[in-house]
Amino acid sequence: MTARDTAGVIAPPPLLALAAVVFGLLLDGLFPAYVLTVLLTFAQRIEIAVPLFAIAAALGIPAVLAFRRAGTHVEPWKPASALVTHGIFRFLRNPMYVGLIVMVAGLAILLASDWMLVMTVLLAVTLHFGVVRREERYLEATFGDPYRRYRDRVPRYGWPG
Repeated sequence: MTARDTAGVIAPPPLLALAAVVFGLLLDGLFPAYVLTVLLTFAQRIEIAVPLFAIAAALGIPAVLAFRRAGTHVEPWKPASALVTHGIFRFLRNPMYVGLIVMVAGLAILLASDWMLVMTVLLAVTLHFGVVRREERYLEATFGDPYRRYRDRVPRYGWPG
């Protein structure tokens, strides 16, 4: 396997999410802000976090299952053997990454971790430039016109634009 056989992502997305969680908690310990603690009670944080976790699961689980049914790797650092455009992928091209971001945001709110919420924004930017954009180049090079038609028809993150 050569570098051309993969998207060349900067790091595994779950590792990027873990880094956002760890650095957020570390920064909370070093520079506590208490914004979420002041704004939301624990019960309110649960009321917000639980639906966010449900949304993350509703995006991520069907996406993983669709990849497995298609017989291709879920991991973006491994070669893609099929272009998955069915199921949840009819509505957005990156449900696993959207779900990952929503999950980290939900955890930040649940734990009242102000810095983790800030790190969620950095996670989103890192995923976009370090993973998604690289995957898009790789998928276009690998699948050509079928991928370009899919890309033109389905929004990257679920909203038009």
